[in-house]
Amino acid sequence: MAGKWSTHPRPWLLCRTSTRLSVTAKDSQEWLSYKSTAHTEMKRCLGANASGIFQATDRQRYLNGCLICFARTEGIILRAKKRISFLVILLSIVALSYPRARADEDWSFVAWLNPALDDVLPADAKVERVADGFGLTEGPVWVRKGGYLLFSDIPANVIHKYDPKDGKVSIFLKYSGFTGDNDLDVGRQSNNGRMLVTSLGSNGITLDPQGRVVFCAHGDRAVIRLEADGRRTVLADRFEGKRFNSPNDLVYKSDGSLYFSDPDGGLRFGDKDPKKELDFYGLFLLKDGKVQALVKDMAVPNGMGFSPDEKYFYVDDTGKKIIRRYEVQPDDTLANGQIFMDMTDDKAPGVPDGMKIDSKGNIYSTGPGGIWIISPSGKHLGTILMPNVPGNLAFGGPDGKTLYIAAHTVLYRVQLKIAGIPPGPKS
Repeated sequence: MAGKWSTHPRPWLLCRTSTRLSVTAKDSQEWLSYKSTAHTEMKRCLGANASGIFQATDRQRYLNGCLICFARTEGIILRAKKRISFLVILLSIVALSYPRARADEDWSFVAWLNPALDDVLPADAKVERVADGFGLTEGPVWVRKGGYLLFSDIPANVIHKYDPKDGKVSIFLKYSGFTGDNDLDVGRQSNNGRMLVTSLGSNGITLDPQGRVVFCAHGDRAVIRLEADGRRTVLADRFEGKRFNSPNDLVYKSDGSLYFSDPDGGLRFGDKDPKKELDFYGLFLLKDGKVQALVKDMAVPNGMGFSPDEKYFYVDDTGKKIIRRYEVQPDDTLANGQIFMDMTDDKAPGVPDGMKIDSKGNIYSTGPGGIWIISPSGKHLGTILMPNVPGNLAFGGPDGKTLYIAAHTVLYRVQLKIAGIPPGPKS
């Protein structure tokens, strides 16, 4: 087979049929020229046995079969010389066959861009649907003591609890992001893929070193800690006397310092909202009861995380479609910021939003097409292609090797080879 890694035993595109495909296209424009031919082949394949390769009895097998049939007919080899080339055509094929992925089906497409991804994902990696029917899922966190997952449903203004032991979802906390009486002008409105929803509830959730739940409250524009007796403690809601825009995501350093981002999701009219008090969207540090502004020049600061040794700090800038990396200083401030990953060339749906980092230092970030997996050196190893645009993710499970993904109205999971580092105490 042609291609730089032609002898590598793993397929570039991993699906249920484990079919190895490749592509000779040199850029995205050449890819796009294949679209009409692809559509013709799909329609021809639909309902055909294609030598026993597939029968279109469900959506997944239909897509797999169309990809196989298309590749065999046209002699196209899927080789992603450029990330954009691979993702654009693959998502185009998916979009041509079905405008929107159904949430009640599992999904098994992975863009395999580097052999090193073998150490991260198993050969039969599959995105499994865990639960569906929410307003807008966000901010998942695994609670090791108890063995369950918490995640926000922002429009519903609740934090849910998912227990993998029985597969049930229950309400963990009501009024998680807005506790006021009048929500008519609270929370930015957006489309969750099904309807218009309002972002007034909680967003990012984490655990502090003592195991207490700490979360970002959109509507109340604050960082809140949930005490053991159910009381809520406001950890931070102002900087230099001015109210935050809308804390979004957060992470603790091992010494107890708390880092959080503050875009404008809780402000109905965003940057033009009359309730907006700060003149920037910042990245903040809460340490010893004091709030410091670490970064003020980001377009939309969002998800974040530390390298395993805590020497580096990574943060998504959703507005610029980049990931930044900073060096962590002895006093917990950040220095020497640089662009670690630039996603602007990839036009597939999705942006850098949520982020987590595994025990080997690989960065998992939402991005165009799904979940980008990036090595500590900045190599894009591959993308877990998602049927819905993901917003955030978390490591969980008894061994930390389950990746939970919050994507619009659905909660998914993927099994990994490498363990993540869930927050909070180990037991």
